[in-house]
Amino acid sequence: MPNTQPAGFSSSHPSPVVVIAPDSFKGSLSAEQVADAIASGIRRARTDAVIRIVPMADGGEGTLDAMLAAGGERRLINVRGAASERRDAATGLLVDGSAIVETAEVVGITDPDGMAVPVAERSTLGMGEAIRTLLDLGVRKFYVALGGSSTNDGGAGLLVGLGLKLFDADGKALDPVPSQLARIARIDATGLDPRLRDAEFTGMSDVNNPLTGEHGATAIFGPQKGVTPDQIATIDAALGHFADLLEPALQRAGRDQPGAGAAGGLGFALHMLGARFEAGAEVVAREVGLDAALDGANWLITGEGRSDVQTLHGKAPFIACQHARAHGVEASLLSGAIDPAALPRLSEHFSGCFSPAPGPITLEVAIREAATLLANEAEQLARLKFGS
Repeated sequence: MPNTQPAGFSSSHPSPVVVIAPDSFKGSLSAEQVADAIASGIRRARTDAVIRIVPMADGGEGTLDAMLAAGGERRLINVRGAASERRDAATGLLVDGSAIVETAEVVGITDPDGMAVPVAERSTLGMGEAIRTLLDLGVRKFYVALGGSSTNDGGAGLLVGLGLKLFDADGKALDPVPSQLARIARIDATGLDPRLRDAEFTGMSDVNNPLTGEHGATAIFGPQKGVTPDQIATIDAALGHFADLLEPALQRAGRDQPGAGAAGGLGFALHMLGARFEAGAEVVAREVGLDAALDGANWLITGEGRSDVQTLHGKAPFIACQHARAHGVEASLLSGAIDPAALPRLSEHFSGCFSPAPGPITLEVAIREAATLLANEAEQLARLKFGS
């Protein structure tokens, strides 16, 4: 955790201690880049400020980077993407020997190759391949960040990647994609990697949806991945059929557990491996040492690409704010954009909600100039906060 204290610091005039803990600005800056830009603006206003940078994430894109900011090694693993194309996906080996696998890195909704095929033909097979490779490296503790997936296969691909087999009524092996799940007649779990018995999984998600039904993976999250209205019932039933056969095969219940519907049902597969679930931002906060950074601090600045009422449902800025308040530290929100309708509710928690746009600008300019805009706004906020 960078902690800078400029030369010339005088103990008679204590320097302000500012914790900068933003999420990434999707499509523009990583969480660390956002924090660096804010830090540069604060230093213009207070050259003596002690800056503690703590990149945050909530289980979606950028979680791997945030976790590795606290130490560890990035490891590329060749896996199959959502459309079965080979790709090198980044994973992380953390300093305590655990690993972080980011779903968005393997089968992300921003991957054009994966999104080029119909959602009924996409699979999480690469997630299982990544975990198996990490098992080969001796990893037995896994964090799985569940945000940003393009898939809706109930986690069938992940389990097949770990040795599960699916068969139709004629004994023919089936691919673990939504279009084939309704054809499953038998599941063979005897080939599941035996090392899984010694493995510990934590699903990182703020989603509490079950696998199926009107609040399930397909009905709620499927449309953003390309599930059409006329496909919802069919794919939802296929996931239900898969669960009907998998639960007795593994002698576990998971379809109605909170988080089973995360990442197109990938959460269900993790439940079937005995995973526990935590809010992604809480896991990141713990792993990157947010509480330690807040000790003795005067101010926390957090933010994200766009803030609205969903921010208050376990997103990284809200979790950072809660931790700050527990330490008696004021927290301000500096996001790329803020929904005006959400300001009353956001203001109940944050000491000021701000956006860096200086006036009417295009989205293209906002993305291109994000670092400069953030630095300028942070400077003005620091001058207001510290009176200089």
